[in-house]
Amino acid sequence: MANGLAKGAEALPGLTRVAASAAWHTTGWSVRTSARAWVRVGRAVTDREEAAALAHDAGEAVSVVGELARSVSSGTPVGKALVAAGEALGGLVEPVGDVVGGQVVASREREPSLRERGQELLTRSRDVWRDDTGHPAFARILDELAPDEGRILLLLLSTGPQPSVDVRTGGPSGVMSSRLIASGLTMIGARAGCRHVEQVPSYLNNLFRLGLVWFSRDPLRDPMAYQVVEAQPDVLAALHSVRFAKVVRRSIHLTPFGADFCRTCLVEETAADAVYPGHDTPGEGESLSPG
Repeated sequence: MANGLAKGAEALPGLTRVAASAAWHTTGWSVRTSARAWVRVGRAVTDREEAAALAHDAGEAVSVVGELARSVSSGTPVGKALVAAGEALGGLVEPVGDVVGGQVVASREREPSLRERGQELLTRSRDVWRDDTGHPAFARILDELAPDEGRILLLLLSTGPQPSVDVRTGGPSGVMSSRLIASGLTMIGARAGCRHVEQVPSYLNNLFRLGLVWFSRDPLRDPMAYQVVEAQPDVLAALHSVRFAKVVRRSIHLTPFGADFCRTCLVEETAADAVYPGHDTPGEGESLSPG
């Protein structure tokens, strides 16, 4: 096998020219190593039978590479030679187009099915050497956040849950049927230093949509946190808009997913393991929406 590997290595410069020629004159070819091949390499470290099988396949691959070089040198069209090599290698060389007259006609590469993607996911889950940092959805979430929303998340992470109030009709009629006048009034925009404070309700809706925050029906344990909120002009205007009105105290929290997102993406690496204020988690009967 050592001699075969040496011969294969000697053929590589010529194969480089072949590959360059194929790339120049044809399109739609992708020579790739499947992730499953790397999984085999990982298993071979601890499995003697897998290691022997992998060595055997490697020897066959070297033989196929040598045959590819000889076929092209003898005048076989590059497209046909690559197809034959791909079939011999069992899929290591994959065409992404049709071969017509020895040339590759480009076509769209087949997307993996949902089941194939699921199996690949489970394969990665069994890889004990894999060192993933952060949820794979974090990259997409960053693309869907406004800068002010990042400020709100940092406020929630560093200072804890925030007070929120609803204003409803009260008095005798409010006992039987209370009507909502204004909801979700907070000081979050000012406290977070948002540039567009008027957009805070939309920001909170988006953060809720992304699973980063949730809205609790319960108030914070410290009633003093509501004094400044209830003195704000928008709260006072809602209270004075009807004859009888009442304030209902609520709170806004990071979800566990949101707290993990903040630690992974929004704070310095040295501060990721710092101790931050705790947030409640949704319980049975809790409100998970802004309303």
